[in-house]
Amino acid sequence: MFNRAVSRLSRKRPPSDIHDSDGSSSSSHQNPKSTAKWAASLENLLEDPEGVKKFREFLKKEFSEENVLFWLACEDFKKTQDKKQMQEKAKEIYSTFLSSKASSQVNVEGQSRLNEKILEEPHPLMFQKLQDQIFNLMKYDSYSRFLKSDLFLKHQRTEEEEEEEPPDSQTAAKRASRTYNT
Repeated sequence: MFNRAVSRLSRKRPPSDIHDSDGSSSSSHQNPKSTAKWAASLENLLEDPEGVKKFREFLKKEFSEENVLFWLACEDFKKTQDKKQMQEKAKEIYSTFLSSKASSQVNVEGQSRLNEKILEEPHPLMFQKLQDQIFNLMKYDSYSRFLKSDLFLKHQRTEEEEEEEPPDSQTAAKRASRTYNT
């Protein structure tokens, strides 16, 4: 009964929010391995907060973290409803990633750069063309290297090792330690 309830919940809440009755996470033995999802597509990787974290860590070592940060900022920008907030975010994205004086300038084609005047009248898709360029740059360059990186392969091995351990033995060990340590 409990397992069916957890299974139903897993469809509604992120795996990190689901716990067994003893407080341990149950997502490790209910959901497909995250590395398998990440390897399937860059889109899957970018939808998973843990995937984004690992990808950022990899890009930081490659000195190109600004690409994923720009992509994430654009995704956040598209969800903004308030016009004033949209204007502030547009200016922040421009000054951080697109300006010639940007602290984390992304590498986009010259003719694709935005004119500062457009920042006064922002709209949700104003960065779409640039975001698509950066996405393709990541997809056909950084992402393939990430999948071959030690960082990704180590995470994948860790998942496989956890999968080999029967979940019941972990739970039994916890119960035994609680019984004998009280």
